[in-house]
Amino acid sequence: MKLSEIVIHPIKSLAGISVNVAHTTPLGLANDRMMMLVDEHGKFITQRVHSKLALLEVSLSNQELTVSYDGVAPLAITQAMFTDQEKTVEIWGDMCQAKVAPASVNQWFSQYLGFRVSLVSYQQSKPRPVDPNYAQADDNVSFADGFPLLVISQGSLDDLNTRLSTPVTMKSFRPNIVVEGCPPYAEDSWKQIKVGEVIFDAVKLCSRCILTTVDPQTGVKREDKEPLKTLSQYRRQAGGVMFGMNLIPRTNGEIRLDDKVEVLA
Repeated sequence: MKLSEIVIHPIKSLAGISVNVAHTTPLGLANDRMMMLVDEHGKFITQRVHSKLALLEVSLSNQELTVSYDGVAPLAITQAMFTDQEKTVEIWGDMCQAKVAPASVNQWFSQYLGFRVSLVSYQQSKPRPVDPNYAQADDNVSFADGFPLLVISQGSLDDLNTRLSTPVTMKSFRPNIVVEGCPPYAEDSWKQIKVGEVIFDAVKLCSRCILTTVDPQTGVKREDKEPLKTLSQYRRQAGGVMFGMNLIPRTNGEIRLDDKVEVLA
């Protein structure tokens, strides 16, 4: 087995960035979901409701993010821009303290979405814990839904696409890493894997939601509710419709495309 794709999502629920190499930290991949958009009440915003977020392209160069979409001047963002102002934000019931971007940044996103939002940055000094039912003491997570990383095997996607009239890409599922060279759904049984020299615990299958029905190319939810509709016919378990495995890093280091992937447990 080998690592065939690495993706980071610097701003939660915006388009991801495919990279050749990524550094792992206790929170996941460096620069992954360390920022997110929130409404006036501090509640997180995602494609589940605001599907047009999928059309916001993101690039990263020398620690400067550029966000762009057709017809509008791109927006440049750096960590240094974030003010000392703290805001209490909510993500899946977790209350966190985050730093707020300047008004010009927030206005750019507000104009795009049509209502007032703020871009906020994760504070590593005030970390967000992982669900203790699946974690060790002091395991923390960024603004990802619940766990530091998500892995999906290419075989799982290929199998799903044999069941769909219109194939989908991995972008519909937003994994951080993709593994090839194993049977479909092999990741279901993994307990611990090694990617290159980095070790990850596989802790929980990923339950999927309506976000998977957003077409990443158009930013519109598919009327046929695919691929979630088909997945629900053969991947439903007690905890939901499962596709992919959540990971927690146990060592730090770099992972690279074509790294060997080993199942340790």
